[in-house]
Amino acid sequence: MSSVGRYAMGERLGGFIYGTIVILAVLVGGAKAYPHNSGKIAVLIVITCVVFWLAHVYSHAVALVVAREQHLTLAELRHIARREGSLVEAAVPPVAALMLGAFGLISTKAAVWLAFVLGLAVLAVQGVVFARVERLGLLATTAVVTTNVGLGVVLVGLKLLVAH
Repeated sequence: MSSVGRYAMGERLGGFIYGTIVILAVLVGGAKAYPHNSGKIAVLIVITCVVFWLAHVYSHAVALVVAREQHLTLAELRHIARREGSLVEAAVPPVAALMLGAFGLISTKAAVWLAFVLGLAVLAVQGVVFARVERLGLLATTAVVTTNVGLGVVLVGLKLLVAH
């Protein structure tokens, strides 16, 4: 992979990780609020991701303008929006699982669990991607993947504690 491609992937990886953690937290809250309606949980996740994406695009655009002391071009704004789009794209696997429940193909409970497992799997894959780019050995790769997945589990656990 070229250094340009690696840089672009690295820029987007942060959004995928952050987005996945946000999704898992919203999934926990949504499952409590709508225990029998996975479609509503999916909508809640999508809306949350879009709002966070807009907030990220706005905040990064403002920061760039202030840091450079010059106007933002449309091309720069598009670049920021595309880079931060990974935050929304991270929602695809869990939302797909929730839609299986919304269409009655599986129960809402099964859809929520599948969405949760897919979210944690995405965190694991993101850890593997990082480890491969860094050319880490098996032990270090395992540590990175465990940390990524553990972060997701801990944050969801904190969300559960705060909600009670």
